Amino acid sequence: MILKRLASLFLSLIIIINLTACSSVDTTSSSLNEAQSITSSKEEYVDNSSTDSTLVSNNENSLIENNTHSSSVNTDKLNSSLQEENKDNISSNNSSNTSSAITSNSNSSKNESIADDKPEFLEPNCNHNSGDPYTNVNKTQFYANYSVACCNLDASYRSKHGLLSGSLDVPGQYAQDASNRPKSNGKFIRNTATIYLDNGNTYVVINANGNEVMRIHKSGGYITLEEVAAYMYAFGGDGTIPANYVSKKSSKPNSSIWGEYLRVNHSYFLGDTNKYPYEPELPDISGCGGKLQYYEMDIGTTGTTTPGYPPEPYIEGNTINRGAARIVYARCDLNNNGKYETNELYVFYTHNHYNDFREYLNYYGGWGEMFGNVTGGGEYSSKYNANPSPYVQTEYNDFIQ
Repeated sequence: MILKRLASLFLSLIIIINLTACSSVDTTSSSLNEAQSITSSKEEYVDNSSTDSTLVSNNENSLIENNTHSSSVNTDKLNSSLQEENKDNISSNNSSNTSSAITSNSNSSKNESIADDKPEFLEPNCNHNSGDPYTNVNKTQFYANYSVACCNLDASYRSKHGLLSGSLDVPGQYAQDASNRPKSNGKFIRNTATIYLDNGNTYVVINANGNEVMRIHKSGGYITLEEVAAYMYAFGGDGTIPANYVSKKSSKPNSSIWGEYLRVNHSYFLGDTNKYPYEPELPDISGCGGKLQYYEMDIGTTGTTTPGYPPEPYIEGNTINRGAARIVYARCDLNNNGKYETNELYVFYTHNHYNDFREYLNYYGGWGEMFGNVTGGGEYSSKYNANPSPYVQTEYNDFIQ
C-alpha cells in the first residue's frame, strides 16, 4: 500500500516537471516572436528616416536584448517607445552621423529649385495677322481702355496711327532705383543677358532676379525713362529709335500723328570736356579722343529742380518744353564682329542737362552710381568752377545664366 502511494506521487512529480518545461519553452518562443516582429517594424521605420547603419545596428541589438529579457512587454507600446527613442537619436546625430547626407540632399533640392525657377521667355501668343485693328480708331477711346502692345506687329500697327506701345506714365525727374541692385567687389553690376524674341524685334526687360518685367518692341513708341533706356540698349546700334521720336527739334505736336506723345532731339552728342568742362568724360567718347560716338534724346519729365528749367510739361499745346532730362548712349560694333561687347555699349541718363550721369545697367530699376559735376561739388554748368567726378566703373554679370 505504501509502495503504491509512493509510485503515484513520483508519477505526479514527473508530470508537473514536464508541464513547467513546456510552459517555459512557449513563453521564450513567444518573446522571440515579439522581438522579431518589433525589430522588423523598427528596421522599416529607420529606413524611412534615412538613419545610418551604425544607429540601426545599435537600436536593433538593444531591442533584441530588451525583448529577450522580458516576455510581458506590450508590442504596440514598445514600438511607440522605440520610435520616440529613434527620433531623439536621429536628432542628436544629425550633425555627426548624417551631416553629409543632409548637406547633399539640401544642395540637391536647392539646385533643383534653381533649375525649376529659371525663367522662361515665351514667344508672343497673339494673332494680329488678320489686319490692322486700329484703322479709324478713336484715340480717346483707345487710351481710355489702354493696354501695352503684345507683340512687334501690334506695335507696328499702333505706330502707323501714332498710338503708343508702352506705358502712358510720364516719369519724374530722377531715375527710380530697384530695391535690389546687386553689387560685386563694391561696384554695381550691369546685366549682360540680352533676351530677344519675335524674330529679334522684341526685347525682354528683366529685374535683378532674372524675371521678366516688361517687353519693348522695335516698332513701338515709348515715353518713359525705363522703356526708352531699354529700347536704346536693345536696338540703338543700327540708328533705330522709338517710333514717336524725331531728330527735327522744330517739330510741332499738332502737325504730328503723335500729338502729346511726340519726342524730339535724336542727335549727335559730342562730349567735348574742353568745351564743356562741367560735363564728366563718358567712356571712350569721341569728343575726348575716344572711339565711341554718343547720341542723345529727350526724356519728358513731370518736373525738374535744375536751374533754368522750370517744372513744365514736355508738351503744352503746340509748344515743346524740352526740359533738362536726356538719355545719352553709345552702341557701336567697333570690331565689326556682329556683337556688342561691354566696351561698345553704354546707356546713360542725365536729369540735369549733362552735369551728372547715371548708367543704365540693363534691368528694370537698374541704375548705377551718380557721377559728374554737381556730384563732385562743382557749380552747376559752370565753365570756371566745375569739378566733375569721373565715370563710376561697373562689374558685368549675366542675370539669367
